[in-house]
Amino acid sequence: METEHNIKLTSAEIAELWSCYMTDSMAICVLSYFLNKVEDTQIKEVIEYALGLSQKHLVDVKAIMQGENFPIPKGFTMDDVNVNAPRLYSDTFFLIYLKNLGKLGLVNYAIALGHMTREDTCKFFTDCVTNATALSNMASKVMLSKGVYIKPPHVPSTESAEFVQKESFLNGWFGDKRPLNVMEISHLYLNIQTNALGKALLIGFAQTAQNDAVRDFMIRGKEIATKHVKEFSLVLTDDDIPAPMTWDTDIMDSKEPPFSDKLLMYHTVSLIASGLGNYGFAMAQSMRRDLSAMYGALMAEIGAYADDGAKLMIEKDWLEKIPQAPDRKALIQA
Repeated sequence: METEHNIKLTSAEIAELWSCYMTDSMAICVLSYFLNKVEDTQIKEVIEYALGLSQKHLVDVKAIMQGENFPIPKGFTMDDVNVNAPRLYSDTFFLIYLKNLGKLGLVNYAIALGHMTREDTCKFFTDCVTNATALSNMASKVMLSKGVYIKPPHVPSTESAEFVQKESFLNGWFGDKRPLNVMEISHLYLNIQTNALGKALLIGFAQTAQNDAVRDFMIRGKEIATKHVKEFSLVLTDDDIPAPMTWDTDIMDSKEPPFSDKLLMYHTVSLIASGLGNYGFAMAQSMRRDLSAMYGALMAEIGAYADDGAKLMIEKDWLEKIPQAPDRKALIQA
């Protein structure tokens, strides 16, 4: 009978720990640069908290992996960042980035926690969820105090609970197209904000990328994000609902790279993966047929973009291979 000491890591646990190590090693580089540039003391405290979390995560993940004699990913090191490069983004942008980091952590760590079986991995990801919650709340508090928190719109309350009376509730193309419901508004708002943040981030990446192919990839991503913001905003404004603002003005004119091209590519592909998840969830919760079709088409577009990003990373020898199952057919035929 197995004891707690010799229960092996499952494939799900390995996958989530590996992903966590890669993401946090990248975050340490990004946040170290932010910390060296930030001027606002309140925002500095949020960056310091986030950086401390990522550093602790790396220590904890490494300990679990080493306990299983599992190879530690290369990930990213301080060779991938120049903290002394000129400022590329404003303090406000740092804060918005941190708020998004907390939200992403909440989603990803909660999913990971649901896959865990060992006591040590369960505790690790439980702590990650708790810490991501604290980071998100801390960033929100500072954003509210500085007046930069962009809230979703308000809608009037109904007098009583209602039920759908006819199938035209699902329409979106022709005929009796109903107004957006609050679930649909919420997802449109979220996806505008994440694309606006991604657009601003990629403008900075395009300014400082050293390789021409990487620069072109960042420009393409900026154009896709711009297009998607316009499409989501149009859906809102058609119902006389205001669209949220973007943060293009928070990018400086520096061209000196703070990050390696390898880090730029990994960060961008990670954003794409998050975007695909957001769109898929939005599609599942949007009942108007035109919205489902819109999300499906946009997912196909960013899916193709992600595929081209993976090809470029392979070409440059930047794509670290995630652990995989043995190739039994090759072993048998060897």
